[in-house]
Amino acid sequence: MPKKLMKAISGHALPLNEGSMDALVEAAGDANIVLLGEASHGTSEFYAARAEISKRLIREKGFSAVAVEGDWPSAQEVNRFVRGLHPASSAEEMLKNAFRRWPEWMWANTEVESFVEWLKLENSRKSEDKKAGFYGIDLYSLYESIDEVLEFLKAHPHYGTDPDLARKAFSCFEPYNRMPEHYAWSTAHLSAACIKEVTELLSSIRLQGSVGREKGEQDLDLKMNALVAKDAEEYYRSMLTDDAASWNIRDTHMAETVAGLIEHHGAGTKVIVWEHNTHIGDASETSMKTDGMVNVGQLVREKYGKEAVYAVGFGTNEGTVIASREWGLPYEEMRVPPAKLGTWEGQLSAAAGGDAVLLFDESNRDLFSGWIGHRAIGVVYHPDFEAYGNFVDSRVGRRYDAFVFFEHTKALRPL
Repeated sequence: MPKKLMKAISGHALPLNEGSMDALVEAAGDANIVLLGEASHGTSEFYAARAEISKRLIREKGFSAVAVEGDWPSAQEVNRFVRGLHPASSAEEMLKNAFRRWPEWMWANTEVESFVEWLKLENSRKSEDKKAGFYGIDLYSLYESIDEVLEFLKAHPHYGTDPDLARKAFSCFEPYNRMPEHYAWSTAHLSAACIKEVTELLSSIRLQGSVGREKGEQDLDLKMNALVAKDAEEYYRSMLTDDAASWNIRDTHMAETVAGLIEHHGAGTKVIVWEHNTHIGDASETSMKTDGMVNVGQLVREKYGKEAVYAVGFGTNEGTVIASREWGLPYEEMRVPPAKLGTWEGQLSAAAGGDAVLLFDESNRDLFSGWIGHRAIGVVYHPDFEAYGNFVDSRVGRRYDAFVFFEHTKALRPL
């Protein structure tokens, strides 16, 4: 396969330049959901390229929502800022305050700062109903989302849910010092009645929210925080016993949040999603399928149809990256070693002749659909042991609709 794959890459790779970006935007622009990936959470070029593609999709193709792999409450601070509703004097100030939980560098960085400043300026030229929003679709903000729900119900007694009853239901979480990992360890001792009470309360809140009593983003905010709290509770309950189940809960939640954005803003809403390749590249075309895992890319393709979704993967041969040695530790700038020839990135490095863009369609997908290892770097990374756990077997031409490759990359720049 390597010789055939290298020949296919040589024949179809476009140099990464304005012309190939034009072709990529044109190919993606007719979709309703464009998924923009990254091979790590700490590479500057991935963030910068996603930002430039997103700018063009917003300006030229009518996209009006950017949904990122971040917490809903934190991203709502960004959303308020880009809509001109936040008191912060700069994007830097706002991002530093909004993203304080590890790994804060994922969103509090100079690349996101630049995009957020651009989006605020772009929105300032538009009417309220035409402004593009910025949303978090992840579920790690269990306690923050509970706080948001309780504050909303206290301020809006007409909403139909008693804040005292909500507080009673959420009391299950109080003994754990606002640390979800403590809650995860304790779930074996929680009564089924407590779990049922929380789930029913949050389902009730979502039902009340569907009535649309609160106009604008306020109603959306309540519904999404309620969804976060319900799904986060289930996620933390499962994370210590079943990795595949907890992964599926998380990605199903993120796909449901994207669906919630479309439902709230209207059926024609066009959404850009920024997440890791492992979330946006169709899991059914990877070894994840063998482990019973699904992801956002697969779920939105199944829900909306492949023609309505356009997935763009990103990768690098070598460079530097921001990551941590262990979960929760301070980040380091680490060296990403050159990819081995037998991997997707190694083949691209050998055959593409530099930074490149590949566009996949039915005329050439089969050329790129053999199984091959594809690099994936998380927030925790050990370069010395990369070959043993940082490659996902994939059928790249079917996992994505396009791929953007950088020969050399540099680390993200945290604020």
